[in-house]
Amino acid sequence: MRTWLRDHFFNIRRKERERAFFENGSKLLEKLIASCNARSIPIRTFSDQQLGQATNNYCEKQEWCWYKGSLEARIVFVKRLPDSKVWADLAINDLVMSAKMSAHSNVLNPIGCCLETPSPVLVNEFAANGFLMDRIYVSRVTKRKNQPMEWMSRLKIARHIAYTISYFHTAFHRPVIHMAIRMHGILLDEHDVPKLCNLFHSVSLPEGETDVKGHEVLQNFRFCTPEFRASGKVMEKTDVYDFGRFLLELLTGENSYHIIRLTINEGSTLVEYMHNRAQGHCINEIEADGEGGASLQRQLQAVVDLALTCTEEDPQRRPTMVDVTKRLRRIERFTQVDEETLGSLRNLKLHERFEEHASASLKRNVSNDESQAVKEASEA
Repeated sequence: MRTWLRDHFFNIRRKERERAFFENGSKLLEKLIASCNARSIPIRTFSDQQLGQATNNYCEKQEWCWYKGSLEARIVFVKRLPDSKVWADLAINDLVMSAKMSAHSNVLNPIGCCLETPSPVLVNEFAANGFLMDRIYVSRVTKRKNQPMEWMSRLKIARHIAYTISYFHTAFHRPVIHMAIRMHGILLDEHDVPKLCNLFHSVSLPEGETDVKGHEVLQNFRFCTPEFRASGKVMEKTDVYDFGRFLLELLTGENSYHIIRLTINEGSTLVEYMHNRAQGHCINEIEADGEGGASLQRQLQAVVDLALTCTEEDPQRRPTMVDVTKRLRRIERFTQVDEETLGSLRNLKLHERFEEHASASLKRNVSNDESQAVKEASEA
């Protein structure tokens, strides 16, 4: 009797894995054909057992659904999402879009997936320095006792991300809208080179169209763009708005979600709040006093101004991501002070800032021409 029950259980599990493999595999193939223009995309498939062994039964959790593992003598990230139809569809979209963008050095490369589970488990290249948010958000830097990121490193990362989103918009016949530029969707490799990940909601514009229906779940977030909230549709300028909010987070070290949830009154907006924080705190705390102070202040103010231009209510008043990339490259050249002197001053100011903010947060508990222009703007 015991043997029969055991065999019966294993047969049920085998059929469930076969059904999931067929359903997920069919969706993946269909989406790859539609999105990648029949271009060969090398995506390997792994068994559920292989990934269980690679992650030691998912014991080394890095963040939410991310696990560190070792697969065929290679360190990898394994992304295991909740089991549901919605997450299964998002996982497949993430895999396909990541594969489509894999030629870009600032996109986290997919290695493969397991299709035997209700939601596909994704395998990605490893990024040794973890998530950007752990080096930017004051609360997380304090909790994890991390070294806060220097201002020039933040600015360089901003330029890299702008360049990557420009690639999304200009490198393909149908522009791709990223839809969710977030700190927790950016990993850092061993050299602090940023890698975009979590392309769950990314979507290509239909042929001949300038906008497309976005994922309705994001429409309920208060920090979504005005046009998305009003119409449910997204466009290239939606990413520009998102990037402007991202810039303000880089400047202030504050999490937009926590700001919205804990701080902002109904009558005010996230952008207004972040702008005030950037003006009142970031510039006064990051800028160096004495020699070089004026040039650094000019640099910081230029980033604030760019962020506010990106977050204009009217999409037509926002710049393109190509223009944003070029402007960030020019801003990087503003400071002509000796790097060692300025670096010491920046580090001192950032450490003072993080100590003050950590104390406060404990008390308080958020086409081709265009492509060439982007490449030129991104060169160091």
